[in-house]
Amino acid sequence: MHKPYYPLLALAGAGTVFSGATPAESSVNLPDTVVTATRTATLTDELASATTVFTRADIEQSQVKTLPDLLKTAPGLDITQNGGYGQQANVYMRGTNSDHILVLIDGIKAGSVTLGTTAFQWLPIDQIERVEITRGPQSALYGSEAIGGVIQIFTRKGARTETPSISLDAGAGSFDTVNGAGSISGKWGDNWYSLGASHLGSQGFNTRSIGTETDRDAYYNTGLNARVGHRFANNAEVEAFFMRAEGKSEYDGTPNRTDFVNQVVGTTASFDVLEHWRSILRFGQTEDRADNFNANGQFNSQYNTTRWNASWQNEFRLTEAHRLTLGSDYRLDEVRSSVNYSESSRYDVGVFADLHSRLFDRHFINAALRWDENQAFGDRVTGNFGWRFNWDYGLSAFASFGNAFKAPTFNDLYWPHNQSDFAGFTYITEGNPRLKPEESTTFEAGLAGQHDWLNWQLRAYHTNIDNLIDWAGEILNSTTYRYQPQNVDKAQIDGLEAELGGQWLGWQNKLSMSLLSPRNRQTNLDLARRAEQSLSYDLSRSFGAVDVGGHVLAQGHRYDDRANTRKVDGFVTVDLRTAFHIDKHWTLSAKLNNLLDKQYQTVDTYNTAGRNFYFSVHYNN
Repeated sequence: MHKPYYPLLALAGAGTVFSGATPAESSVNLPDTVVTATRTATLTDELASATTVFTRADIEQSQVKTLPDLLKTAPGLDITQNGGYGQQANVYMRGTNSDHILVLIDGIKAGSVTLGTTAFQWLPIDQIERVEITRGPQSALYGSEAIGGVIQIFTRKGARTETPSISLDAGAGSFDTVNGAGSISGKWGDNWYSLGASHLGSQGFNTRSIGTETDRDAYYNTGLNARVGHRFANNAEVEAFFMRAEGKSEYDGTPNRTDFVNQVVGTTASFDVLEHWRSILRFGQTEDRADNFNANGQFNSQYNTTRWNASWQNEFRLTEAHRLTLGSDYRLDEVRSSVNYSESSRYDVGVFADLHSRLFDRHFINAALRWDENQAFGDRVTGNFGWRFNWDYGLSAFASFGNAFKAPTFNDLYWPHNQSDFAGFTYITEGNPRLKPEESTTFEAGLAGQHDWLNWQLRAYHTNIDNLIDWAGEILNSTTYRYQPQNVDKAQIDGLEAELGGQWLGWQNKLSMSLLSPRNRQTNLDLARRAEQSLSYDLSRSFGAVDVGGHVLAQGHRYDDRANTRKVDGFVTVDLRTAFHIDKHWTLSAKLNNLLDKQYQTVDTYNTAGRNFYFSVHYNN
């Protein structure tokens, strides 16, 4: 394989993708501002894109213990999980595949380059400050994978105060679950710092409802997060950050246990080139490592994938009403494994431009265009355009169009040739280096209202996806069968999203609903593992020092296979929570999950938790 030297020249001469420390930090303190939708801090009421933000306060109020439990409350997201804590979790955004979501951690592209998905179940929520979700195609800003949208995770930053800020958490609950976390943050002159650690351990429960294994499947996760930065007198900043999650997850099957490491490390430098020109450089690496073992402790396999990222972004304030962002980014994906892949690395370089403008005071447009050069399949051009109009009485209208693509994974392209013989037949399994990227187009339109007593929005979207990759079987001759990925599927996804929120009689209400029609255009059958109806309702109120709340999640049925022969029934779960603020430093919290003890599944034959509880104590100075 030739070395990808020439894309580095493009990196040196363009400008790029990720907003740097300054916009990201601003977004943490401004709930009506997001970074992910444009890669610079932008007010949500100036965007056509559908966005959802979870702040640290939202995470603590909901009392969730895992990232999948948080994400399943977001509009347009559907989560399936093969059991409880630490078990494989797949996220489907607006009915697209689980590998059609781009995941960023502090601006660094994350995920496994072999599977094409991110292990959300292993990212410690105690180390997360904020989660931004942008639904809809975003390849024009980010390149591959953003067909369904983007999830950006910002790790803990803490408070920048001269007096160190300290937080401590400890708790225990069902399934012999224990959790502890602590952090310290502050600043010294023009320097700032934060350091945090956490541990979650659980003996779990039996994840499979069939088979001979009836043991409990344990999960352990230890997380660490660190950040340090400095601001110079000329408004320049440098920052370094690090997050690591390490542990083990047990499950039923072969292999039987995974020892994992998920890690991100990076550095950012931002400075003003001219009065209206700010430049941001970012370098980083994400690692996804899994060592797999059989039930007897014997080594089974190892997959260690890394993504090296380098980006350069330049933001130009043309006028008060117009902002132009130019950029370039470079990524090198690598895999080291006990499986002998035919290729072990590939690069991607991208150059993009984004224009955000206000016209006639009430019209906002956002247009982006990007070119990508990928070592595996060549170049792609993507774009999107969004329009929003805010008029009197708090009403808004918006519409957008965009196309996107998803590069084939290392498993799709380079899985090694494997041949086995059984009962007189020869079975061949191998990757397909001739695969094309999956491609999509999406139209979206909607209305929204912001009033004193009610906020609401309604969105409808239509997505077509072509060249979907399927590991399909093929009969070569009377005695030979080959299993190889092909660009054979096409999908059409139509959806409707509705959100309502407001405070009535002292109670804070949040309601979201998703209606989905995810169809395979070749077979006219439903795409597997997507629920067509989903409703999420959260209710909360404070009575002096006591907070109370509840959450209801209702989902319709789904099919667990392509042929729609294995139906997984829908369900309704009810969670209750409360918190007692002893004083301004100490808080006691308790949560009862699955109040009605509903026995349900999101993946056929994989159990979910019945009624369970969790109790914790928190300290903040």
